[in-house]
Amino acid sequence: MRSGFDAAQLLTQVQAWGRELGFSQIGVAGIDLSDAEPGLSAWLAAGFHGDMDYMARHGMKRARPAELVPGTVSVITARMDYLPRNTPEGWTVQELARLQRPGEAIVSVYARGRDYHKVLRSRLQQLADRIGHAVGPLGHRVFTDSAPVLEAELARRSGQGWRGKHTLILSREGGSMAFLGEIYIDLALPPTEAVSEHCGSCSACMAACPTQAIVAPYRLDARRCISYLTIEHEGPIPEDLRPLIGNRIYGCDDCQLVCPWNKFAQRSPLPDFDPREGLTGATLTELFGWSEDEFLRRTEGSPIRRIGHARWLRNIAVAMGNALGRNDDPALRAVLSGRQSHPDATVREAVVWALGRDAPAG
Repeated sequence: MRSGFDAAQLLTQVQAWGRELGFSQIGVAGIDLSDAEPGLSAWLAAGFHGDMDYMARHGMKRARPAELVPGTVSVITARMDYLPRNTPEGWTVQELARLQRPGEAIVSVYARGRDYHKVLRSRLQQLADRIGHAVGPLGHRVFTDSAPVLEAELARRSGQGWRGKHTLILSREGGSMAFLGEIYIDLALPPTEAVSEHCGSCSACMAACPTQAIVAPYRLDARRCISYLTIEHEGPIPEDLRPLIGNRIYGCDDCQLVCPWNKFAQRSPLPDFDPREGLTGATLTELFGWSEDEFLRRTEGSPIRRIGHARWLRNIAVAMGNALGRNDDPALRAVLSGRQSHPDATVREAVVWALGRDAPAG
């Protein structure tokens, strides 16, 4: 059955199925990524991956799809918008304003709903199943930020968008507020065309990064990135970076909030990405009061759960210290003091640091 299929016609059908499953765009990339290997090697050699040892451990396998999944001939790429359905007009202005309220806890927009890994993986598998039904037995594997895959590079090559200076994929139709996923398949499909870049001389994302983690256009030092520090990094957050984190307790959207292309960011049609209660507009004090049981209950099915309760408290303690550094608050100090004997050393250290913060005189 496979020998008789029309590849171009099948791709058109796959794209239609993708839209039915909630994807905003489906593309196809080839598997020769050899010209991306020098850039990956240089990034790893510079140590920009920080504690993410798995990136170095997998080496060039990230750029070699047929080594990661033997038999792979094509890569289907998928893009899914994640702005919640009820996102208001002027949402970027509102999000930036929240950063100026030091007592409010800021969770990155993408993490306020259901775990995107679960949502995309399930729908990518449904898409693969439909392809298999159409052409017969299909060798494949689905990915979404879950294995050594050069997601952004594959997305760029397949026309999902271009690489912004913040390194994220940008689309003229949808900005950068989207998730990426892939299906590695043993089926030859025609590659979709890459698109031209449209950042021009704009460097708003670089200027907005609180920690200056975008060290050059298209070059990110993850060790300075707030998303990395609050999610991937274990142990104490470097002290010189803590004041720059502000009230961000899980991830950071600053480089995206200032990007002009995100005025075109699309709302997701799926309820999965609607914000959960307690993850938008909550105070640092409220979230710091969650017991481990409450943390696990409230983050079930959320991407936040993976960092664990101790790292959650570490992040909030740093944010509370930053709030105290702006305006001393006896009630905030009292709440922090209650965690000084926490069994986790990293939490205790963050609490002590926060309690040592003084608001400017006058």
